[in-house]
Amino acid sequence: GKPGKEGSAALQQYCEHLGEGLLTLVHLPKLDRLQQQSAWFQALDRAGAVLRVDPVERPALPSWIAQRLAAQGQKVQAGEAGQQALAFFADRVEGNLLAAHQELQKLSLLHPAGELSFEQIEAAVLDVARFDTYQLAPAIFSGQAARALRMLDGLKAEGEAAVPVHWMLASDLMALKRARDALCAGRPLPMALREAKVWGDKERLFEPLLPGLDDARLSHLIEAASICDGVIKGLRRPDWPDDAWDALRRLVLMTLDLVRAARAAGRRGASTAPQELALGTGQ
Repeated sequence: GKPGKEGSAALQQYCEHLGEGLLTLVHLPKLDRLQQQSAWFQALDRAGAVLRVDPVERPALPSWIAQRLAAQGQKVQAGEAGQQALAFFADRVEGNLLAAHQELQKLSLLHPAGELSFEQIEAAVLDVARFDTYQLAPAIFSGQAARALRMLDGLKAEGEAAVPVHWMLASDLMALKRARDALCAGRPLPMALREAKVWGDKERLFEPLLPGLDDARLSHLIEAASICDGVIKGLRRPDWPDDAWDALRRLVLMTLDLVRAARAAGRRGASTAPQELALGTGQ
């Protein structure tokens, strides 16, 4: 979140009256350009040193691993075999760069400099991936079924509570429903997303889905999310699993199926009538 007006004033005042012998560390999430231009951030920047450490996201992880291998005199095979080896490595260490570094060091101890085969990487690299709840939605709404289910299993294994995982997914489904309703009401796609309060990365995920969504299936999925919420809180349903994580898995699979169908329909152009209506009316 943001510090707000009072928090901003407090940070600026603090930076103006720093005591000697006192080291203050301010740990922040990733900031956008507007936040970096704010008075409170500029005050922190003037008073001390700013160190930016961005996370290595999954798409960039294979390249990061290849660079680290090269630094220790090793590399994967050329072509598709090497890309598969890097993808396998990335899947095993996603979300856990410290462990990734240790797995790389292990490879340098087990094998001499030179080319590594897929079999050597598969035998050496442990599954040390760590997932965050907020990584699950991008995997689901981009249609990455295997990765989404692996994340769900990982969150369960790490002791994450089922309630926040469900809350995140249910909130996204409700936002998707609001945006779809606005689109069907004649709003242009960008306006429909804004009215549903969908921005940033989520906007890019929803854009290709909205034109091809089946309204009846989406409504059924919203109802399923409500049922899943009850199961997680101890309410049994005869046609649903009793276990909270099994119920979540069912909801995730239902969402993935909706996403797959929406993407296919969008490609066929079978459900673009709401967009055409918006363009035709000039709204």
